[in-house]
Amino acid sequence: MARARKAAKVSCDDCFFRARMLCALELDEPCVTFRPDHPEGLRPPTQMRFVFRQERSTKAVWAFPTAAEQAALHSA
Repeated sequence: MARARKAAKVSCDDCFFRARMLCALELDEPCVTFRPDHPEGLRPPTQMRFVFRQERSTKAVWAFPTAAEQAALHSA
């Protein structure tokens, strides 16, 4: 099993906007627009990966009776 990594504590000083003096907020903790400051500049936030599921069986658990079975059932 993969262990979950503990997220490192971030501060406003680690934010791209604060480092470039683009932040106008005076908060005690990082806001929802926090983006890590990288030497390459601003990067988009990472997105979830799409994972395909395994194919499900195509055999039905329950099926309607065939025409011959229905005829036999109702002819009696």
